[in-house]
Amino acid sequence: MRNRQSPGLPSRQQILDFIASSDTPAGKREIARAFGLHAQDKILLKALLKDMADEGLIDSAPGRAFHKMGGVPKVTVLRVVDVTDEGVPIAVPENWDSDQPPPRLRVVVRGKRDPLGPGDRILSRTEEAGSGWLAHPMKKLARGEELVLGVLRREGDRLWLKPVDKREKRDWPVSDAGEADVGDLVLAEKAGRPPRMTVRVTERLGDPFAPRSFSLVAIHKFGIPDVFSQEVLDEATAAAKLPVGEGREDLRHLPIVAIDPSDARDHDDAVWATPDEDPGNAGGYRAIVAIADVAYYVRAGSELDRSARKRGNSVYFPDRVVPMLPEILSADVCSLKEGVDRAALACHLRVGADGTLKGWHFTRATVRIAANIAYEDAQAAIDGEAGRVPDALVETALKPLWACWRLFAGARERRGPLDLDMPERRVELDETGRIQSVAPRERLDSMRLIEEYMIAANVAAAKALESKKQPVMYRDHEPPSREKLVALKEYLETCGVSFALGQVIRPETFNHLLARVEDAAMRPQIMEQILRSQTQAYYAPANTGHFGLALGSYAHFTSPIRRYADLLVHRSLVGAFGLEPAVEATRLPAADAERMSALGEAISRTERRAMEAERETIDRYVAAYLTRFVGEVVDTRITGVRAFGFFATVQEIGGDGLVPVSTLGAERFTFDEAAQALVGDESGDRYVSGQLLKLRLVEADPISGALRFEPVEGASHLPHRRHDSRERPRSGKPGRPRNIRHQGRR
Repeated sequence: MRNRQSPGLPSRQQILDFIASSDTPAGKREIARAFGLHAQDKILLKALLKDMADEGLIDSAPGRAFHKMGGVPKVTVLRVVDVTDEGVPIAVPENWDSDQPPPRLRVVVRGKRDPLGPGDRILSRTEEAGSGWLAHPMKKLARGEELVLGVLRREGDRLWLKPVDKREKRDWPVSDAGEADVGDLVLAEKAGRPPRMTVRVTERLGDPFAPRSFSLVAIHKFGIPDVFSQEVLDEATAAAKLPVGEGREDLRHLPIVAIDPSDARDHDDAVWATPDEDPGNAGGYRAIVAIADVAYYVRAGSELDRSARKRGNSVYFPDRVVPMLPEILSADVCSLKEGVDRAALACHLRVGADGTLKGWHFTRATVRIAANIAYEDAQAAIDGEAGRVPDALVETALKPLWACWRLFAGARERRGPLDLDMPERRVELDETGRIQSVAPRERLDSMRLIEEYMIAANVAAAKALESKKQPVMYRDHEPPSREKLVALKEYLETCGVSFALGQVIRPETFNHLLARVEDAAMRPQIMEQILRSQTQAYYAPANTGHFGLALGSYAHFTSPIRRYADLLVHRSLVGAFGLEPAVEATRLPAADAERMSALGEAISRTERRAMEAERETIDRYVAAYLTRFVGEVVDTRITGVRAFGFFATVQEIGGDGLVPVSTLGAERFTFDEAAQALVGDESGDRYVSGQLLKLRLVEADPISGALRFEPVEGASHLPHRRHDSRERPRSGKPGRPRNIRHQGRR
């Protein structure tokens, strides 16, 4: 070993002690200043520091700072990888070159900072504390800004990465493709500095066009956990062997049925109803909503529970489900399947003749589902079609359920919840995963029936916990903000529809507004704008009511297999009403009761993540399906208007695509922000949200999910026109526009 020690130089241990105790990043300059080194000593210090690095005593951080080998730089970028049960974020260094596992730092969050969750990146000061490390955030960085998910393509002798995110407007030059090849779906890391930035492939994911790849894209893009640890799987296997247990109410003699989509992957809920024989509730019904008793199998504090909490919810794609719980529980033991005994948490309801809830109580029960029935089969059976459901079940199960539902429906109509009939797209795949069709999912009374029973049980759960003053994870939905209502009013004025801001805004306010719209073609666009004016629902322990459902107290109780919020409500009910059978307690832990706010924020984030991932995946499937129609004229509806053009979706199928303003003709178009319309300055032609148009599909990109349209010359349609005195004769010929202007909101 070389000996470059001199009387003026500090020892190796002195340097290590200084680096460990320094409050700021310690580079060569800081070390030299601390030990009073000059001239020749600084040259020797540089050599000594290199020796120490070679010996594995120190390592260099970004820039010129050093830190003890196996330690963390004083200031560095961290990535949050976990959140403890106490709500403390756990982070690791984003760049870690050591052969040793990266240290896990507890993030000290002070003040009213945005909550941190897995995937967040933070610039932090760090300190060693005892046997661990602490991180003090300085700045929250953009999530995943250094990673790009895309497909490799070749142009000449150069490889390029085409991002899957349609918001990314550029392709990236590839500096290192690793083992990936042209056409592969890859994760890549940005490198270099603007304007000469490149990307380096860090992971090859395979063929983006292969069946079932579109959901894989979303899983990687949004960082959705899709692999269970062996410890979680082992716990799930052990939990699945638990007997249903003693001390439960036996409901196996009742014809309780589960009515679900034909392609349902799990079955949380089942229902039963019968006329109430109590003279005090004449004309009313008794009903049971039986929900899978997930809390019995998933014990608080277990690895299984921690895994479910991190996931927050299941994520459903056309080709697969990423479950909150391992499949042995989610698709088997906890799923309410026909003919087998299952553990359930039963919500017993007394429904008055007016459809309102007169009473409720909860029990832990054993159920044996009489049948798993698809929505379509239940509807056909109740409509009189024979052979879809056994006759005995139609009489003993379906008809009483429908009779009780009619009472619920009457109460719903009087309550006046928001009634926006927005179609849901259904992607059908063949056995190989190829797309067979994309179409709106038919809305049946059988679906409305189950929805009302679930709402009733959710209300009962919230009110039951309130009566015991126990923690509730509410499903809150606040009224629209004044800002959004002002924007809606300005938009409605352009459609000739009045909307008074001074009135008390209730859900039925919007229902009455839609009822006044006589033009059927205009109704979808107004419905779209009303939907955009609404706030986003979220989970929280503070009750603000559910505006959309016109309910004062509302919680989620009916889907504990796929939503962690429901599992929390189950545990709270178990503790509040002493529902524990003769087994280990499964109530809500006191620690969880104290951090309900943090839990609500966390599961609200995972819910939004799931919704975005599911929506983008559907868009990719739709784009893949529409590739066969490129070049053809399709019926579309405008979904959004901007100064640079408008977006349209294919009727009955979906998928958003852009129509650039440059393709609309020779005249100048002005963007009217209040009306969300492009208006021809000479002709008065208007392209407005909700309008029906025939457009030519010129591009469908399955990787990004993006479509592109262009107008059809001579197509048999007219743009929407304003019906007022400002309307002018049409003029102008097809071609490029002379100019585009933006008219601000009035």
